[in-house]
Amino acid sequence: MSGSALYETFARVPLTFDRGEGAWLITDKGDRYLDFAAGIAVNSLGHGHPHLVEALTTQAAKLWHVSNLYEIPDQTRLATRLTEASFADKVFFTNSGAEALECAIKTARRYHYVNGHPERYRTITFEGAFHGRTLATIAAGGQQKYLEGYGPKVDGFDQVPFDDIDAAEKLITAETAAILVEPVQGEGGIRSLPVQSLKRLRQLCDKHDLLLIFDEVQCGIGRTGKLFAHEWAAITPDLMAIAKGIGGGFPMGACLATDEAAKGMTPGVHGTTFGGNPLAMAVGNAVLDVVLADGFLEDVQRKALLMKQGLAAVADEFPEIIEGIRGTGLMLGLKCAAPNGKVNIALRDQKLLAVPAGDNVIRLLPPLTVTDAEIQDGLGRIRAAAQTMSEALAAAK
Repeated sequence: MSGSALYETFARVPLTFDRGEGAWLITDKGDRYLDFAAGIAVNSLGHGHPHLVEALTTQAAKLWHVSNLYEIPDQTRLATRLTEASFADKVFFTNSGAEALECAIKTARRYHYVNGHPERYRTITFEGAFHGRTLATIAAGGQQKYLEGYGPKVDGFDQVPFDDIDAAEKLITAETAAILVEPVQGEGGIRSLPVQSLKRLRQLCDKHDLLLIFDEVQCGIGRTGKLFAHEWAAITPDLMAIAKGIGGGFPMGACLATDEAAKGMTPGVHGTTFGGNPLAMAVGNAVLDVVLADGFLEDVQRKALLMKQGLAAVADEFPEIIEGIRGTGLMLGLKCAAPNGKVNIALRDQKLLAVPAGDNVIRLLPPLTVTDAEIQDGLGRIRAAAQTMSEALAAAK
């Protein structure tokens, strides 16, 4: 055997991190990196948060896994807290965002099935979306690079251009079950769906008895300065998938639903072995302790404004590198004029970690606990990276 024993499905950066402290990652060689990637919006409360560490270690000493054959009190508690803080009445816990989306898609199809319309199974989605890596969720996302080589695309998904609500309305047929959308596309390039578009989608679903599904895997759990991104539009979905931030680094996700939407999900029609395990539930409850504390989300909004204004100043100074700033809350994007891969390397050279996205964008997803000083530090590193690239461009002319 030659090379690594791992599947070669990741083009990994040659960095190995040994430990983390808040917004910082420290390599095995002792180098410190400011982490504005947060594990792709996963480490919502940074690294080594004492409340999360205590919750996990306390639970680990008691019980790891029993399966959903039995009652799991912390699962009931977390579900109750999520429903009290949202539109939902019911929660199904999963291990990942893709599984949460699978559950939402299946729930929507079952809703129409138990209503006497098994022919209604199709879901309308939007170009640029990323909903996961399962066969169904790559079909929902519709991106050819993720579909290639996996045989026939799973049936039941109809795509329209990003934010083309008229096209979505024209696609509704007697077979349509739901509309699935990310209020803010992450992988697609930090593209926010306008408030009016979200409102129109809600109206379309009400008019045609469709279920509205929100994918808040990346933009949920405080990332935009509200607990859920759709709150900015003052509307609610029928189903919602969350993951990433709710686990604070521990793998977990959830599908949230209204009673009406979930009425077809009866014993035996869906399940999970690991979903909702005691370890995940302990951490999820600990995350909510922090995120739902008085003033926490308001502080995220304040810090987001500070960061966005600073980024705008860098973009104004170096328009040949950064065209503009996108996003809301601490889910921000640099729309790059230079190739985003090169910008990402320049940022990493300044020991700042970010995440490339579609549409030539760099995602900036710092922990929600990032301090004002760390934001200013990060802005300085971004400016230094842009200046280095700008000087190289000038020298090449």
